[in-house]
Order: sequence, then structure tokens, then C-alpha cells
Amino acid sequence: MAQTYSARELMVVCASRQIHDHELVFVGMRLPLLAFALAKRTHAPNCIGLFECGLVRDTPSPELLYTMGDPPNITEALWATAMVDVLGSLAAGDVQLGFIGGAEIDRYGNLNTSLIGNDWQHPRVRLPGSGGGADIASLAHRLAIIMPHERHRLRERVDFITSPGYGYPDEHGPAGSSWRKRVGLPRGGPAALITTLGLFTFDPTNGEALLSSYHPGASIEHMQEHTGWTLRLAPDCHETPPPSQEELRIIRECDPQGVWTS
Repeated sequence: MAQTYSARELMVVCASRQIHDHELVFVGMRLPLLAFALAKRTHAPNCIGLFECGLVRDTPSPELLYTMGDPPNITEALWATAMVDVLGSLAAGDVQLGFIGGAEIDRYGNLNTSLIGNDWQHPRVRLPGSGGGADIASLAHRLAIIMPHERHRLRERVDFITSPGYGYPDEHGPAGSSWRKRVGLPRGGPAALITTLGLFTFDPTNGEALLSSYHPGASIEHMQEHTGWTLRLAPDCHETPPPSQEELRIIRECDPQGVWTS
């Protein structure tokens, strides 16, 4: 049977599955907006969405958002406050899950959104920087990362760590949860990397990404060709379950023109 959904629609479904009921979720833009709406209407009706611009919602916006500060996101918000207040919830340890993206990621979940090249003064490409990404990666209990799957993005080592994952092994110890504790990050770390080709989870003991599933139409071999490190497979590595018809119906109701999912 021909595939009847886009890669981005499958990414939305994978992202929504990271959201648990009753959780506070730092939503972010684009695909996570749709993932939040999908989770609310399916398996996590009691989750709460936090937005970096200072908004807190217990219902998805009734209209498609192009930026998180669009008027439909403000209307009927539980709380319309300042950025410092929602970031304060992160610092207090109240946020279970955060979504971010990046230009580069490495096998330990470290993200780069600052620059490409190893010369800070004269990079090959200067990127937007952290925004709230470093805060979310440092302070949420779990981090979910959404990115296109391209070899130049999934690298053995990123050029600059903007948002910390599980660090790198060094003379003081291994990467992983122990690295985060050594540098003063008492909780959190990447839980999932969702790409256009598959889903990775992370081994917190050493911080390494594990290929958990490959999307329909992809394969482990194909993913290795497009990944800049040697893949490690999760024990139950399998094909990603496709979206259900109900999940697709909800996504397309939320994004009828395919602005974020086409």
C-alpha cells in the first residue's frame, strides 16, 4: 500500500508519543505545536503547554500558529505572563519535557545552534544562537529533539555546544548522566531524537544515542549512510509504527494547508 502521510506527519506522531498525561511541556515551534495538539486530543488530555514567549495553555490554539506569540495562542491562555516566569518553571524543576531543534547534533545529544566551523571570530556560518534552547536542555527532566536527518547535521562531534546533551568522555569520567552532574546539571538530558528517517533514544549511563526505530521506507543501512557516527542499535530496534488514520485526521485538522507538515 502506498504511503499516505508525509515524513513530517510521522515526526509529529513520534513527538506526541513523548508527551505523557499530566506533564508540563515546553512546546516550542513548528512540529512540536502540532505534537502538543495531537497529544491533548488523544492520549494526554491533561498535559499543559508552556511557551517561551510567556504563555501557558491547557488547550491547543484553535488556529494554526506561525509564531508562538500569534494572537490565537494568547486568547484563552491559562496565563499570559513574561518569559522569565516560564523559564522560572524550568529552573524550579517543574517542566517534565522540552522540545528543541538544532543545526547539528552528535552521538551524545549535544546540540549546536551557534556556528559552523571551529573559529569563533570567523565561522563559516553564524547561526541564531541559543534562544531558550540551552535553558530547556539544561533544566527540563527530559529533552526531545526534532531535526532533519542529514549526515552533515548528525556528526561525531559538533563544532560548538549550544545546548548540552550528555557531554563528552573526559579525564574526569564518561559522558552520560554522570557528566551532567559533574557540570552542575542535576537532572534531565536527551530522551529522544526524532528525525526524518527514524527515532533515537539515549543510554543515560554513557550518553550514547541508540537507534530505536527506522521509519517506513528507510532501513538501518540507509540511516547509517546518513549518520556521521557508527550507529548503535537498541535491543528492540524495529520499524516505526505508522500514524493511525485518527492521528492523521487530527494533524490535518490542525494544519489543513500543510504549512508545517507538507
